[in-house]
Amino acid sequence: MDNQNFEIILGSSSKARREILAEMGYEFTIVSADIDEKSIRKERPEDLVMALAEAKADAIMMKLTAQVEDISHSTLLITADTVVVYQGTIREKPTTAEEARRFIRDYSGGSGKVVGSVVVTNLVTGSRKGGWESAEVYFLEIPDEVIDSLIEEGITFNVAGGLMLEHPLILPLVDSVVGTADCVMGLSKTLTEKLMKEALVEAMV
Repeated sequence: MDNQNFEIILGSSSKARREILAEMGYEFTIVSADIDEKSIRKERPEDLVMALAEAKADAIMMKLTAQVEDISHSTLLITADTVVVYQGTIREKPTTAEEARRFIRDYSGGSGKVVGSVVVTNLVTGSRKGGWESAEVYFLEIPDEVIDSLIEEGITFNVAGGLMLEHPLILPLVDSVVGTADCVMGLSKTLTEKLMKEALVEAMV
Protein backbone atom coordinates (compact mmCIF):
# COMPACT_ATOMS: atom_id res chain seq x y z
CA MET A 1 0.00 0.00 0.00
CA ASP A 2 2.42 2.62 -1.22
CA ASN A 3 1.45 6.31 -1.40
CA GLN A 4 -0.98 6.12 1.51
CA ASN A 5 -4.21 7.67 0.25
CA PHE A 6 -6.31 6.88 3.28
CA GLU A 7 -6.34 7.84 6.93
CA ILE A 8 -5.50 5.43 9.75
CA ILE A 9 -6.61 5.63 13.36
CA LEU A 10 -4.83 3.27 15.72
CA GLY A 11 -7.20 2.43 18.54
CA SER A 12 -4.51 1.58 21.07
CA SER A 13 -2.27 3.30 23.61
CA SER A 14 0.28 0.47 23.31
CA LYS A 15 3.79 1.76 22.59
CA ALA A 16 4.71 -1.53 20.87
CA ARG A 17 1.70 -1.34 18.52
CA ARG A 18 2.54 2.27 17.66
CA GLU A 19 6.11 1.27 16.82
CA ILE A 20 5.03 -1.71 14.70
CA LEU A 21 2.55 0.33 12.65
CA ALA A 22 5.20 3.04 12.14
CA GLU A 23 7.68 0.35 11.04
CA MET A 24 5.13 -0.70 8.43
CA GLY A 25 5.49 2.77 6.94
CA TYR A 26 2.10 4.22 7.84
CA GLU A 27 1.11 7.58 9.23
CA PHE A 28 -1.68 7.47 11.78
CA THR A 29 -3.42 9.16 14.65
CA ILE A 30 -4.09 7.53 18.01
CA VAL A 31 -7.39 7.26 19.86
CA SER A 32 -7.55 4.97 22.87
CA ALA A 33 -10.60 2.92 23.80
CA ASP A 34 -11.95 3.14 27.33
CA ILE A 35 -13.63 -0.21 27.93
CA ASP A 36 -13.97 -2.51 30.89
CA GLU A 37 -12.04 -5.48 29.49
CA LYS A 38 -12.87 -7.63 32.51
CA SER A 39 -16.59 -7.41 31.66
CA ILE A 40 -16.00 -9.31 28.40
CA ARG A 41 -15.46 -13.02 28.98
CA LYS A 42 -15.01 -15.88 26.50
CA GLU A 43 -13.75 -19.40 27.13
CA ARG A 44 -11.54 -19.64 24.03
CA PRO A 45 -8.62 -17.18 23.86
CA GLU A 46 -9.24 -16.64 20.13
CA ASP A 47 -12.86 -15.64 20.82
CA LEU A 48 -11.80 -13.38 23.70
CA VAL A 49 -9.22 -11.36 21.77
CA MET A 50 -11.64 -10.94 18.85
CA ALA A 51 -14.45 -9.79 21.16
CA LEU A 52 -12.14 -7.33 22.93
CA ALA A 53 -10.78 -5.83 19.69
CA GLU A 54 -14.34 -5.43 18.36
CA ALA A 55 -15.48 -3.82 21.64
CA LYS A 56 -12.56 -1.38 21.42
CA ALA A 57 -13.58 -0.49 17.85
CA ASP A 58 -17.20 0.06 18.90
CA ALA A 59 -16.14 2.26 21.84
CA ILE A 60 -13.90 4.42 19.65
CA MET A 61 -16.59 4.76 16.99
CA MET A 62 -18.97 6.01 19.71
CA LYS A 63 -16.32 8.45 20.87
CA LEU A 64 -15.84 9.69 17.30
CA THR A 65 -19.56 9.75 16.40
CA ALA A 66 -19.61 13.37 15.24
CA GLN A 67 -16.44 13.01 13.18
CA VAL A 68 -17.42 9.64 11.68
CA GLU A 69 -20.54 11.19 10.16
CA ASP A 70 -18.39 13.83 8.44
CA ILE A 71 -15.72 11.45 7.14
CA SER A 72 -15.69 11.19 3.34
CA HIS A 73 -12.05 10.20 2.87
CA SER A 74 -11.25 6.50 3.37
CA THR A 75 -10.39 6.02 7.04
CA LEU A 76 -9.40 2.76 8.67
CA LEU A 77 -9.67 2.15 12.41
CA ILE A 78 -7.27 -0.53 13.67
CA THR A 79 -7.88 -2.18 17.03
CA ALA A 80 -6.17 -5.19 18.56
CA ASP A 81 -5.97 -7.33 21.65
CA THR A 82 -3.52 -9.88 23.02
CA VAL A 83 -3.66 -12.56 25.70
CA VAL A 84 -1.17 -15.15 26.87
CA VAL A 85 -2.19 -18.77 27.37
CA TYR A 86 -0.20 -20.80 29.90
CA GLN A 87 -1.07 -24.47 30.36
CA GLY A 88 -4.54 -23.86 28.97
CA THR A 89 -5.29 -20.81 31.17
CA ILE A 90 -5.88 -17.36 29.66
CA ARG A 91 -3.69 -14.64 31.15
CA GLU A 92 -4.36 -10.95 30.72
CA LYS A 93 -2.42 -8.10 32.34
CA PRO A 94 -1.26 -8.97 35.88
CA THR A 95 -2.85 -6.76 38.53
CA THR A 96 -0.51 -7.36 41.49
CA ALA A 97 3.23 -7.82 42.01
CA GLU A 98 2.60 -11.33 43.29
CA GLU A 99 0.65 -12.26 40.18
CA ALA A 100 3.28 -10.74 37.87
CA ARG A 101 6.04 -12.65 39.70
CA ARG A 102 4.14 -15.94 39.39
CA PHE A 103 3.47 -15.37 35.70
CA ILE A 104 7.12 -14.70 34.84
CA ARG A 105 8.43 -17.52 37.03
CA ASP A 106 6.11 -19.91 35.22
CA TYR A 107 7.68 -18.96 31.86
CA SER A 108 11.22 -19.50 33.18
CA GLY A 109 12.64 -22.53 31.39
CA GLY A 110 9.22 -23.04 29.80
CA SER A 111 6.93 -21.35 27.31
CA GLY A 112 3.84 -19.21 26.85
CA LYS A 113 1.45 -19.01 23.92
CA VAL A 114 0.46 -15.56 22.68
CA VAL A 115 -2.88 -15.10 20.90
CA GLY A 116 -3.39 -11.74 19.22
CA SER A 117 -6.29 -10.29 17.25
CA VAL A 118 -6.53 -7.44 14.76
CA VAL A 119 -9.78 -5.78 13.70
CA VAL A 120 -9.88 -3.21 10.88
CA THR A 121 -13.01 -1.10 10.51
CA ASN A 122 -13.62 1.12 7.48
CA LEU A 123 -15.28 4.18 9.01
CA VAL A 124 -16.79 5.28 5.69
CA THR A 125 -18.42 2.01 4.63
CA GLY A 126 -18.81 0.36 8.05
CA SER A 127 -17.06 -2.73 6.71
CA ARG A 128 -15.17 -4.64 9.40
CA LYS A 129 -12.51 -7.32 8.90
CA GLY A 130 -10.87 -9.27 11.69
CA GLY A 131 -8.63 -12.20 12.43
CA TRP A 132 -6.16 -13.63 14.91
CA GLU A 133 -2.71 -15.20 15.00
CA SER A 134 -0.74 -17.05 17.64
CA ALA A 135 2.89 -17.61 18.53
CA GLU A 136 4.70 -19.73 21.11
CA VAL A 137 7.60 -18.19 23.06
CA TYR A 138 10.20 -20.47 24.68
CA PHE A 139 12.36 -19.07 27.47
CA LEU A 140 15.67 -19.87 29.09
CA GLU A 141 15.83 -19.67 32.89
CA ILE A 142 14.76 -16.20 34.06
CA PRO A 143 16.80 -15.10 37.13
CA ASP A 144 14.93 -13.73 40.15
CA GLU A 145 16.82 -10.43 39.89
CA VAL A 146 15.45 -9.93 36.37
CA ILE A 147 11.93 -10.64 37.61
CA ASP A 148 12.43 -8.17 40.49
CA SER A 149 13.65 -5.48 38.08
CA LEU A 150 10.71 -5.96 35.71
CA ILE A 151 8.19 -5.72 38.54
CA GLU A 152 9.92 -2.69 40.08
CA GLU A 153 9.88 -0.98 36.69
CA GLY A 154 6.13 -1.67 36.46
CA ILE A 155 6.26 -2.57 32.78
CA THR A 156 4.84 -6.07 33.29
CA PHE A 157 1.50 -4.62 34.41
CA ASN A 158 0.94 -3.09 30.96
CA VAL A 159 1.23 -6.26 28.88
CA ALA A 160 -0.78 -9.46 28.54
CA GLY A 161 0.50 -12.20 30.79
CA GLY A 162 3.29 -9.89 31.98
CA LEU A 163 5.15 -11.03 28.88
CA MET A 164 7.24 -8.35 27.12
CA LEU A 165 9.42 -9.98 24.50
CA GLU A 166 11.17 -6.79 23.40
CA HIS A 167 12.33 -5.69 26.87
CA PRO A 168 16.17 -5.57 27.03
CA LEU A 169 16.17 -7.75 30.16
CA ILE A 170 13.89 -10.39 28.59
CA LEU A 171 15.12 -10.48 24.99
CA PRO A 172 18.43 -12.28 25.79
CA LEU A 173 16.45 -14.90 27.73
CA VAL A 174 14.20 -15.84 24.80
CA ASP A 175 15.27 -19.24 23.52
CA SER A 176 13.03 -19.28 20.44
CA VAL A 177 9.76 -18.01 18.99
CA VAL A 178 7.48 -20.21 16.90
CA GLY A 179 5.53 -17.57 15.02
CA THR A 180 6.29 -13.88 14.54
CA ALA A 181 7.77 -11.44 17.04
CA ASP A 182 5.29 -8.73 16.00
CA CYS A 183 2.39 -11.03 16.90
CA VAL A 184 3.93 -11.45 20.37
CA MET A 185 4.40 -7.68 20.65
CA GLY A 186 0.72 -7.03 19.94
CA LEU A 187 0.20 -6.37 16.22
CA SER A 188 0.85 -8.93 13.49
CA LYS A 189 2.15 -7.08 10.44
CA THR A 190 1.02 -9.65 7.86
CA LEU A 191 -2.46 -9.97 9.37
CA THR A 192 -2.86 -6.19 9.66
CA GLU A 193 -1.82 -5.65 6.02
CA LYS A 194 -4.22 -8.36 4.85
CA LEU A 195 -7.19 -6.96 6.78
CA MET A 196 -6.47 -3.38 5.68
CA LYS A 197 -6.45 -4.45 2.03
CA GLU A 198 -9.71 -6.34 2.49
CA ALA A 199 -11.41 -3.38 4.19
CA LEU A 200 -10.26 -0.98 1.43
CA VAL A 201 -11.01 -3.32 -1.49
CA GLU A 202 -14.57 -3.87 -0.27
CA ALA A 203 -15.04 -0.11 -0.18
CA MET A 204 -14.17 0.06 -3.89
CA VAL A 205 -16.56 -2.69 -4.99
